[in-house]
Amino acid sequence: MRTFVIRFVLPSIFCLMPIAVALLVAAAIPEAAQKDYLERVAVSRLDWLILGMGSILFVSQMLLAWRALRWQGYSFDERADTWLNHLAQAAEWFPLLGLIGTVAAILQTFGSVAPGVTPQQIISKYGPAITATGSGLFMAFINILPTWMVAFGRDLIRSLAGYDPATGNRPATSKPGSQG
Repeated sequence: MRTFVIRFVLPSIFCLMPIAVALLVAAAIPEAAQKDYLERVAVSRLDWLILGMGSILFVSQMLLAWRALRWQGYSFDERADTWLNHLAQAAEWFPLLGLIGTVAAILQTFGSVAPGVTPQQIISKYGPAITATGSGLFMAFINILPTWMVAFGRDLIRSLAGYDPATGNRPATSKPGSQG
């Protein structure tokens, strides 16, 4: 039973954690802001690009993370580690893409300001500029979680398997030369 928990249950739970965190963050956003964001995202091609690329990156990382968390007897399957690191680094680009969208929308807003435009009209035109930033930050946030989850999960699984998480060795209570 312990082997089943270590090899299958814990990796699955750890892989569900980033999804749960993403849903919690989305649910914590005030309802009016969620509604406004979803209305604006529906017509923003850059937001769709950010959200689409971020989702593909996230799913790829989750599949690699599940594989990386599989305990193989004395170690983990580390073949996915390089790809996980590269994909986590790619997540750093999402806030920059969001800023590009924000700057473009601000330029569009100020380019459409004509004499006689009220401050309320300017503010309503400025709103779409913020959605790209929000999309970029959200995608960056959820795409850094899988790498952290693998590091944390591996330490916990090693502990449950009888290894010292700091050194990766069997605990000092094992007798030298024993397979214990």
